[in-house]
Amino acid sequence: MGSIDDFSKLPHIGESVLRKEDVRFLTGVGQYTDDINLAHQTHAVFVRSPYAHATIKSINLTVAKAHPGVIGIFIGEDIAKDNINGLPCG
Repeated sequence: MGSIDDFSKLPHIGESVLRKEDVRFLTGVGQYTDDINLAHQTHAVFVRSPYAHATIKSINLTVAKAHPGVIGIFIGEDIAKDNINGLPCG
């Protein structure tokens, strides 16, 4: 995966961001993504290593691919191939 060399070029780094969603969530009228149900929708799960500086030697996807309902599995190489510059935590 790529990295960000100059954080100063990113918007909102080092400045306060006005939150617009607080009122609706604090009053109970906000809608979370888990509240939305559409026909034929799918869900994604990102699994990250619990080890911060580990070297991944191999990934065995056999069990995951055989699990009922799994329609796709993507690993870091797939993300890098599509030039996606990292996935932020949080």
